[in-house]
Formats: sequence, structure tokens, C-alpha cells
Amino acid sequence: MNIKIYQQMLLILEYLNIGGLIVDSDRRVADLNQNAEALLGLEKSEIKGHNCREVFCGLPCFSSCPLKGVWNDTIKDMDVEFLDEHRQKHRVTRIAAPLYSEQGTPLGCFMVLQDHFPYSELVSRIHYEEQSLKIILDSLNMGVFTVNRNGLLTFFNRAAEKISGYNRMNLLGKEWSILFNQKLCSDKSGLNQAMKNGTSATGESGYMFGSQGENIPVNVDYIPLMNDHGQLVGGFATLQDMTLARELDKAITERYKFHDMIGKSPVMQKIFDMVKVVAKTESTVLVQGDTGTGKDLLAKVIHSESSRRDRPFVKVNCAAIPDNLMESEIFGYVKGAFTGADRDKPGRFSEADTGTIFLDEIGEIPLSLQAKLLRVLEDKAFYPLGSSYLKKVDIRIISATNRRLEQLVQERKFREDLFYRLNVFRIELPSINDRKADLPLLIRHILRNQAAAMKKEPVSISEEAMKQLLNYPYPGNIRELENIIEHALIVCQDNVVMSKHLPLHVFREPGPYPLAGNGDGNNLTRDSAGLDLSTWTDREALLDKLRYNNWHRGKTALDLNIDRSTLWRRMKKHNLL
Repeated sequence: MNIKIYQQMLLILEYLNIGGLIVDSDRRVADLNQNAEALLGLEKSEIKGHNCREVFCGLPCFSSCPLKGVWNDTIKDMDVEFLDEHRQKHRVTRIAAPLYSEQGTPLGCFMVLQDHFPYSELVSRIHYEEQSLKIILDSLNMGVFTVNRNGLLTFFNRAAEKISGYNRMNLLGKEWSILFNQKLCSDKSGLNQAMKNGTSATGESGYMFGSQGENIPVNVDYIPLMNDHGQLVGGFATLQDMTLARELDKAITERYKFHDMIGKSPVMQKIFDMVKVVAKTESTVLVQGDTGTGKDLLAKVIHSESSRRDRPFVKVNCAAIPDNLMESEIFGYVKGAFTGADRDKPGRFSEADTGTIFLDEIGEIPLSLQAKLLRVLEDKAFYPLGSSYLKKVDIRIISATNRRLEQLVQERKFREDLFYRLNVFRIELPSINDRKADLPLLIRHILRNQAAAMKKEPVSISEEAMKQLLNYPYPGNIRELENIIEHALIVCQDNVVMSKHLPLHVFREPGPYPLAGNGDGNNLTRDSAGLDLSTWTDREALLDKLRYNNWHRGKTALDLNIDRSTLWRRMKKHNLL
């Protein structure tokens, strides 16, 4: 277990006033932060190195311990109560995520303790009619809403607006169930039970529907609301955006779920249906699409939905490896194969054994290696460089390209038999311009995820900024959209992204960007806002060369008198991959 990574996570949780513990495979606490000490009411020396069942003495363990067997669900949570040094009860949500080895063996677990006391005391004093407390609730950084006995929304605070993207005036008086998935608004849900039986419910998880139709992971707590006469008049709920927790879970498990792909347009729905079918097979998949359309993500989704999900996923960027090194990188070599080969080195195919290998930019593989790749596809076997022994591998191959392989076949730059071997099941990813209906959904999804990754509170976007983003053509597709939003979030110091926060090129028409002049005929490298324009000129010059050569990287690198790996780095710098 790489404990340094999880120790850094403990420091982050410390900053957020959340307790955190690391438990190893022997059920002993390997490390913890100060908030965990405070919540448990014990010194670090009384916790670290001790069995977790001793530390949580008297409290129930999860029904399926991560160290006892593999969970079906990645995260488990439950509410427990602790007694502090003053014998006062503290209700705490305990969340645990298992930590796995590459072979899927549990190595321990990461545990989070979150105290409900800061807001539970306030909630206990709320009366339905108290407007002064509603003002206080409106200033909290936690989402809050209330409903009457008929289930109609009567209050929706600012934090809830940020989480959902809705303006409260468009929601008040409407049924609260329109905001949540079936799990959170069924007859047995916490809020319905709170209003029916007068009982509280905590830690319900599910999805909230955002203003653009996106699914927002949330945790919700409910309590019944009483008037001064003790009569049940409605329900009160607190709402926590769990986007960051979900991203953390994804980082820990290194798995990608199908719903990480976003799109409601008919073309994307058709692709989703195709992926669901082909992921469960062993078929070779070819992903075709312009640069930045998400070919990498699609390959990861196919792998994570397949029977090989717990085995290696190895990516090879064929465009980033120089031709003279490609064979040794992909197929490996044995000691003495060439000068400097002082040991055996396994290649990418060996690393992917029993799993999936993703060959990105497959059209860039030189003809000299294509025959060897064809043998791997046909026989699942190859000879490492310098070896006379055949190496057998059990792999699934997913390849991707932003070029038309049929055209390369006609130009005799790509083997026809290899093309047919790769083209068993083809998925073509559309550009953003071919799925404009998805843009508002993509913008809000990326904005939410990147704000969470930057440890920012939920950020909204102004109408003017949204309009500008909707009208931009995105030659770099989704990758360019992600970079634009990241730029805006870095510049934005408030909780609303405005037009002024967007990068300069978003406001320009597509095409070469002229340098600003100073009035006397001399060109400047900065515009009136003081922004450096030379980078954008370089980008457009490179883009023109790529277009002239029909995106053929070999010809473009030759025209620019640079090698292909340098070209790849420049393309990456300017978001042209």
C-alpha cells in the first residue's frame, strides 16, 4: 500500500475538519489525523497500531468488512454515536472505502469520520415559522430545503441553488420529488417517512437532477418539522454534494464507470447502447473520432465494464514513441538485443497480459511493425526484440485513431489485413459540433467536477458566459472545453463564472489570430487586456500545417523539420491531440 498518498488525503481531510484513518490488512490503524483523535476522544498513541475493532469498541462493524471479502459496492457508510470527554453524544457518519492491490486483494481500508454536531444543534431549534432562522440557513454552505405536508417546496437555500443549478423561484411551490431519483423520493424514503411518522433519517444517498438534466451524487438527512403545538407540518432536509467524494473514490479504485460518459443526444445514446453490448464480449474494438472527443475515456469504460475489469489496463500512445524505439517499447526486449540492453525488459503487451491494451493513434504505427502486431491479433503471441522464444499473452485489444484507416490502406501506409483485424467492432465518436444538444450538460458536468477537484465550493455560470461557450466551435472538442473551464475556474475568485473569466480565444472567430498593433504599424505580442498572443499564433501556425497535411503527423513533422515526438509535445501543449 502506498501509504504516502493516503497520508496526504488525511491532511486534506484535516483541513476540511473531517476525521480520517488508514487501516492496514491486519486490521491495525496505520495512521490518522487530529480530527479523528478528537472525535474518538483518544490520544494518537491509544489508536495507532491498535486493532480497529478495539478502537471502535462497542460499535457495530459493517455487515461486510473490506478485509473479510471483496465488496460489491466501493463505499460503505453508517451513522454511529460517540461519547466525548464530557459524556456528550456526537452523531458521526463513518464512511469506509476498501484499498485493493492490482490483483484485487484487499490491502486495508480508508475510513472517514464526519461529525454532525455543527448543524444538528441548529436544526434541533428550528421552528417552521421562524424567518430569522431561515436567513441563517440561507447563509450556510450546506444545501437546505423544506417542504409542507403536501410535499411542496417551501424553502430552498442558496447552497442548494449552487448544488442543483436551479433558481429557487422556479422551484418553490413545486413537488420536491421532481429533484431526485426514485431511491430518494419513494414512499419509503427518509423525507416521506419523516412527514408520515415523524421520524428522522440520515445519510441517504442517491442522485439529484440538476437544472441541465445531469445526475448529481448527494447525501441527504431528513427530520420532521413541528409547529409550536407539536403538530407535524412538513419536513426539513440537508443536502451534501458528494461529487468530490465520488471523484476521490474513482481516484482510489482507478475505475471508470459507464456513467462517466456524458450525453443525452441521440448519437451518444446509440453509442452508450453499443458500449453496453460490446464491453461484455472479448471482441477487438476500433474507436474512431476527432482529437479530444473522448476516445481514451471510452476505452477505459469498455475495460471497466468487461470481465477483465480487475486486470491491467495499459495505454500506448503510438504517436508519442519514436519509430526507432517503438518495437522495444511495445514488444519488449531481452538482454543483449542491442547495445545498452543489459537486462530483459517486458514490453507493453507483456504488461497488459490477462487485461486490456489500448493502442491510441494506431495509424501512426510504422509499416515495419504492423506485421508483428497482426500476429499478436491472430495468435496472441510475439517475439520480444532479440529473443528466439515465442511469448504468449492473453489480452484484449482496443485501438483508436483520429484518421481514416481506410484512406491509409488505399495509400499503402497501413496493412489491409491489419485494418480488417482491428475493425471488428467500430465505434465512431462525434465531435462537439455534431452533438450541440449535449453542450449545456457537458459544461455543467465539467464545471462541477473541476470545481470539486480544486476544492472549490459549487460554482455556477452566468448566462452571458454560458452563451459564449455554447457559440464557440471547439476545434479541440471536449478536451478543449475542459481546458477552457479549468482556465475560467483558476481566474474566477467568486462562485459565479462570468464572461471575463473565459480565455481570450473563446471570443475570437476561428482562424489565425492576428497580433494586436500599437497604431504605428508595429506588431505587439499582447492585446489590450495585456494577454500574450504569441502562443495563439504558434497554435494556429501548427494547426494550419496539420490541416495542410491532412493531419498526417509524419509529413507535418517533416515540413517543420522536427521529429514526431517533438510534434506530439507541441500538439499536446496547444490541445491539438
